[in-house]
Amino acid sequence: MKISLHAIFLILFPICCSQVLPVDGISIIKPGDQLNSTSTLVSEGGNFTLGFFTIPETNFSYLGIWYTADYQRRKGWVANPNSPINMNSSGAEAQLTMDSTGSLGIFSGGNPVLNVADQVVTNNNTIAVLLDSGNFVLMDSGSGNRTLWQSFDHPTDSLLPGMKLGFNLTTGQNWTLSSPLSSYILGSGAFTMSLERTQDSGQIVIRRRGEVYWTSGPWNNQGFPFFSKLNASFLLFAHKLNFASADDGMYFSFETIGTAISMLTLNPDGTILDDANSFFVNSYDQFCYGYEKDNGCATSKLPTCRSNKDTFKVKSGGFIGGDINYDPNSNISLSDCMERCWNDCNCRGFNTGGNNDTGCITWTNNKLFQVDESGRAVQAYVLVAVKSSEGRAWIWIVIALSVAMTLSLIGCVFYIKIKKRKAREEEKRLRDQYIHQLTASESFKNVDEMEKTEREGDLNFFNFGSIMAATKGFSAQNKLGEGGFGPVFKGKLLDGRDIAVKRLSKTSGQGLVEFKNELILISKLQHTNLVRVLGCCIHEEEKMLIYEYMPNKSLDFFLFAEDKKEQLDWEKRFSIIEGIAQGLLYLHKYSRMRVIHRDLKASNVLLDENMNPKIADFGMAKIFKQNETEAMTNRVVGTYGYMAPEYAMEGAFSIKSDVFSFGVLILEIVSGRRNSNFHLFDEERPLNLIGYAWELWKEGVALELKDPAIGDLSDIKQLLRSIHVGLLCVQESATDRPTMSEVVSMLNNESMSLAAPKKPAYFTGRRDLNLNSTSCSSTIKQAIFRSQSGNVIFQGYARNRGLEFLHQLVPWNTISLQKSLHLVAQVSNSSKDDFNQDVRFTVSFPWRGYVG
Repeated sequence: MKISLHAIFLILFPICCSQVLPVDGISIIKPGDQLNSTSTLVSEGGNFTLGFFTIPETNFSYLGIWYTADYQRRKGWVANPNSPINMNSSGAEAQLTMDSTGSLGIFSGGNPVLNVADQVVTNNNTIAVLLDSGNFVLMDSGSGNRTLWQSFDHPTDSLLPGMKLGFNLTTGQNWTLSSPLSSYILGSGAFTMSLERTQDSGQIVIRRRGEVYWTSGPWNNQGFPFFSKLNASFLLFAHKLNFASADDGMYFSFETIGTAISMLTLNPDGTILDDANSFFVNSYDQFCYGYEKDNGCATSKLPTCRSNKDTFKVKSGGFIGGDINYDPNSNISLSDCMERCWNDCNCRGFNTGGNNDTGCITWTNNKLFQVDESGRAVQAYVLVAVKSSEGRAWIWIVIALSVAMTLSLIGCVFYIKIKKRKAREEEKRLRDQYIHQLTASESFKNVDEMEKTEREGDLNFFNFGSIMAATKGFSAQNKLGEGGFGPVFKGKLLDGRDIAVKRLSKTSGQGLVEFKNELILISKLQHTNLVRVLGCCIHEEEKMLIYEYMPNKSLDFFLFAEDKKEQLDWEKRFSIIEGIAQGLLYLHKYSRMRVIHRDLKASNVLLDENMNPKIADFGMAKIFKQNETEAMTNRVVGTYGYMAPEYAMEGAFSIKSDVFSFGVLILEIVSGRRNSNFHLFDEERPLNLIGYAWELWKEGVALELKDPAIGDLSDIKQLLRSIHVGLLCVQESATDRPTMSEVVSMLNNESMSLAAPKKPAYFTGRRDLNLNSTSCSSTIKQAIFRSQSGNVIFQGYARNRGLEFLHQLVPWNTISLQKSLHLVAQVSNSSKDDFNQDVRFTVSFPWRGYVG
């Protein structure tokens, strides 16, 4: 059984009266237990996980169940599709809580959102269990684990193995699927899927807004006639289909043979996807139009202006002329928008209008659609109209139209050329506007001076529609991760190129200056060890950066993961160290301008398909002229544990600041440990990774720093030399650190003698904490220090009027360091009754030190 560190902390150091503890990794919830947004419930065999997940595009949070082994985390069941938790709301925090009466509810910051098992009588013996089948069950443990409620009786948009689609007239149970409104809004959409009786059997029926939309055909003891693809794919992956019928009900279900990840999902557009989400299992293409007879689509009366050959096809480009109509109603789905356009004789195309795939845009009275396959055009569902001929009259119509087309051909050609020219001019106007915005800042006058004549040609602007298409609407399946400034998505352009899209969130700390840094500066830097920025996309308030795609993610993904770090043998690790060094050397010495990265760390080193390192994320970078060597700033940015002391304490930065960060990286690569998370305590001092490496070096046992995952070494000297170089790079004084040119020579020239490292920059020991005489008694065990703004600064143990520091929680540069510093601490005594008490401490800083 795994219990979160937060739970252990609450047990050992009680700081409040509540006894509710979060659960993580267990399969049972008991009265008094709580599951929060950072903890999960895992079935006993590990097959399924229950937890909260958030859709970034809407910031709505839901409680769901997914296969533990499914890296895409496709949801087999959602508890609150129609009652999401808005994480943008003040105090929002997703929680699943079972109270003392066994009632299980979803809460947001303590406010009730949904009773999971409404109208179910529970008691203090009630428990909630996640079974290995994916079924979430409420049981009465006091009466032989009698089932009170189960998620399998309340399906949402998916069928898991063992779940039923059908009905039971005796119990009144009706197992029906409901499609979500869109991929981003999981509330009930336009479609439902159920099992309904036929004369001799039963068939699957999809209804749209209550009207029959599609049927599978009756069960024939082998499958459903219009589910042929379903049968083929399921047989291929060793599935067994079940159909049972009786006077009081019937149901359809399926089973898996083995441990395959499998589910059937009803999509927002009414199609059904198989377990791999790879192709449609319905026999119709995407929409039913009402005139099909042999694919299961229900027939209906056609609008007078439509024929049985008309369809909608997804195309990239734009309509010329006509009108654009936009309805922002968030309850309109893609299917609703299609129905609106289909019944409007003037409509020639449609698409959803919002970033969450809701709303409706229709193009009416348009005569021409201009196709644009560049990958930058907007996509639309375009009406492809092929009218059927009736009699010889059609021939005369064709002749008349041919004559008319011949006479107007020249005019059409000129018209199209004029429209193209205007489109190019408008694109250039927007491009100039963007460039003006990007180059207007005083921060970029140096770049302007050096690159004035060629800036415009280097910028590549992507169309928002092409990025939406490339990332499949920024789908969760395409999400690579979450950075400090927003999510990153994988995409594929129409030309086949794989890209990574950093979508800067509106609430992120990255503003126009950092955006300019990444786009204008890095698009001009070309080096094999720098990630390449392909361009950007600016759409309304959205800012996106487009990078080349790195299939092996970032260095920290391998280096700090116990199950992946063995893939990095010493040869690869040293190659990564060399590559990072070459990239920094280029920035500091050989690029068009001298660039200081200021945020070099393992997560900002990406790995290509051959595990070659590429430095990324230049949002914090600063540009120097060639005759400049250092600068000062009041805005200290970067990552705790990687910042040089003179930068963190005084705001002074130079190329030696990057050298310090590189030294930390070397020690992390050798040891496989994070500097920011590494703490070694003894009676004299707490040591971080830098201090630990220094102690091993002084004692002549530096080889003990080696990551055990590296295994046996053929070149021990190279590893020891790397540690030596790393310690030289993290010297407290910037003048004692080598340049990157010297670092590259040290790493590659074994005959080159190296200077002995001095004591590096790190916090070296315990400092006394003087308490006011009226403060508190000697029973105080723990202190949490906060700044005047309320941010936790550090925490530790108070002993005999002194403080032993445990760890610092925010960078020192956020504190105004003086000879003495007054901080307010929350203090807990050692008795069983918890209490919080504000005590004023005086902290003396008679030294000039640095916490590394």
